Amino acid sequence: MARKPRDFDAELQALMERARKLKNQKTVQLGELVQVTGADALPVEALAGALLAAVEQSKKQPEAVARWTERGAAFFRGDAKRGKGAKGAGAGEPASGAGSAGPGTPAAGGGA
Repeated sequence: MARKPRDFDAELQALMERARKLKNQKTVQLGELVQVTGADALPVEALAGALLAAVEQSKKQPEAVARWTERGAAFFRGDAKRGKGAKGAGAGEPASGAGSAGPGTPAAGGGA
């Protein structure tokens, strides 16, 4: 019995559609993260500046990412909302603590 030939075009199209959906989901989750942290109250320019500062600082001080990650994990556990275990922003750190948000970060309960 002969093998059925693979339809590479259809497979590629399906992969491209999946990539588009994942990109859209990531965009929505990042927007939710901005809202749930309260960063949406900042002017867009200030938020962009804080994120740019976080990216720059992460390159110069990789240990800052570990602190932000700890703070973000506490936030998602609910500790930060009650003030437990939440550390104040250090010198040069963005007050939002959102500098460590990555592709798999669940925003407002969303999964990857």
